Amino acid sequence: MKRVINFMGVRYVAFAITVLLTLASLGSLAVKGLNFGLDFTGGTLIELSYEQPVSLDQVRGQLARSGFNSAVVQSFGATTDVLVRMPGDDPLLGERIAEALRGDETAGGITVKRVEFVGPAVGEELRDQGGLGMLLALGGILVYVAFRFQWKFALGAVLSLFHDVVLVLGVFSLFQISFDLTVLAAVLAVIGYSLNDTIVIFDRIRENFRVLRKAELIENINISTTQTLLRTLATSVSTLLAVGALMAFGGENLWGFSLALLVGVGAGTYSSVYVAGMLLTWLNLTRDDLIPPVVEEVDERP
Repeated sequence: MKRVINFMGVRYVAFAITVLLTLASLGSLAVKGLNFGLDFTGGTLIELSYEQPVSLDQVRGQLARSGFNSAVVQSFGATTDVLVRMPGDDPLLGERIAEALRGDETAGGITVKRVEFVGPAVGEELRDQGGLGMLLALGGILVYVAFRFQWKFALGAVLSLFHDVVLVLGVFSLFQISFDLTVLAAVLAVIGYSLNDTIVIFDRIRENFRVLRKAELIENINISTTQTLLRTLATSVSTLLAVGALMAFGGENLWGFSLALLVGVGAGTYSSVYVAGMLLTWLNLTRDDLIPPVVEEVDERP
């Protein structure tokens, strides 16, 4: 038999780390809150058109030197079109931005194509809808896993997903990194990634209950996790490589999205092994929990 890694041997240390990180994240969310981006808080959207292709880093640098440090710069359609988003509702903001950019001799001609204001009510609706979507996703997962496996598995999966989401939000709250719609999309992606990882281990635990009839629960978890370790590492490493490439080459607009995925994938891999596994031991999962109840047939013949 292959060597089995004793993952559950350090479960109490892992539990202490989990509680510490979760409380720190919740504390930061309670004290600092999230630094919501313009997608949620509202602001002014300015579409600019250049005579020749322009680098987004060049535009960001010029705006920062002109005092517009909170500007969000994105490409928009052609390489000569740029979208700038700024907090506030000043109707002259578009011209002020254009004048600041015209000071760069290499910029060429700049035309303001449109200026629109997005109110905070729209941002609040997006925030509420995103939070509701996250809660509905967790509720659906709870029902699915309870139906597919057993309620103890479902509780372990949902609490491990809650741990992953709280950690991601805690990092963004602690360092006050802008939280926009792309980051929210990354959080939802983390939920799907972590759930898939957890289900693979849960499925192996359930199978090993039938194969390893004399094994205790902790031994079963260690064996099951060891058997799925190569798959877990291959998935995690390949995902982290892709996320690292996004962080390095995706630019400022994708940096928050990439960071959320980076933290979420790491937390998801950890929680699939320790958070979900520890909860199964505390809930005292047994072989009998996986045996469907016997339905007694009642003879109704006279």
